[in-house]
Amino acid sequence: MTVITNIEDLRVLAQKRVPRMFYDYADSGSWTESTYRANEADFQAIKLRQRVAVNMEGRSTRTQMLGRDVAMPVALAPVGMTGMQHADGEIKAARAAEKFGVPFTLSTMSICSIEDIAAHTQAPFWFQLYVMRDRAFIERLIDRAKAANCGALVLTLDLQIIGQRHKDLKNALTAPPRLTLPNLINLATKPRWCLGMAGTRRHNFGNIFGHVQGVKDMSDLMAWTGQQFDPTLNWGDVAWIKKRWGGKLVLKGIQDVEDAKLAVDTGADALIVSNHGGRQLDGAQSSIRSLPAIVDAVGHKIEVHMDGGIRSGQDVLKARALGAKGVYIGRAFTYGLGAMGEAGVTKALKIIHKELDLTMAFCGRTQMDAVDKSILLAGTFPT
Repeated sequence: MTVITNIEDLRVLAQKRVPRMFYDYADSGSWTESTYRANEADFQAIKLRQRVAVNMEGRSTRTQMLGRDVAMPVALAPVGMTGMQHADGEIKAARAAEKFGVPFTLSTMSICSIEDIAAHTQAPFWFQLYVMRDRAFIERLIDRAKAANCGALVLTLDLQIIGQRHKDLKNALTAPPRLTLPNLINLATKPRWCLGMAGTRRHNFGNIFGHVQGVKDMSDLMAWTGQQFDPTLNWGDVAWIKKRWGGKLVLKGIQDVEDAKLAVDTGADALIVSNHGGRQLDGAQSSIRSLPAIVDAVGHKIEVHMDGGIRSGQDVLKARALGAKGVYIGRAFTYGLGAMGEAGVTKALKIIHKELDLTMAFCGRTQMDAVDKSILLAGTFPT
């Protein structure tokens, strides 16, 4: 029996159990994948200060994100096609997040729909929005998120056009998978996944299928989605979306100080320092290196979050020390989901939480809100 001790263990197990095209979809970046790798590697250069003879009793990782009490400063990131990592994947991930006490963010490009998540959870989840050319569809999507009582709208700004990911092209990625000979051979080695998929009706993009005029089958759907990401998206559209939504708004995909200042001007409640997990502009700076300058510039005006490269509780603590009020995990929880379903997502959260709690204690802190740059070794972190 495999003993799971860290996120890497979950990744290895997910790679064995998830069909190649969907595992590669989650575990890849654009072009040379240099930014994807840097997101993770740059955390390792940041060193921690160990403190001793500090009373470590009564520790708590609890804090707030967007005014919501959370068990730790971690949210589940929006990940497209999560329901292809495991049957009903978004529902399972949302339930695990709710039970653990952290936010779940549903992607526009999810397999399970907004309504599916609302029907299977109690806590308000967050909804991530991609802006499409079909603005009437976007208006309906926002209204559906309102009706589902979503706690925040996370507007992604860095996918006006889609970066090239070589593995997706080589795998001929589709949802559900196109039954080519190579795919059939690969699926034959994943009986657990196939059995799960046979037991659910959720195989398509649930937020889109049945909600777009003229889309009647998978060929229509794939053609529609391929043409719909809107390259004209601009800051004026953010104002329109904010007005239509009316609730808490988070802007995702900020990497530059100038864009962070523009984000503040929109009146958004938070921004996420993010390079889309290294899946868009290869050669861009890692999120953790971009974080400090953005926090220094606008952190007193807007809540700053980050994602990209979080694989451990130590990474969470380092991001918190550099000013992030919260972080998002995408690959870390999808590895857990692909490996073990809902139990795997829970396992990923427990691993990160334990690492976070112990590392915070070793650094001489017992409360998350007392964590700052002083826990880091000077000269090892970006400024």
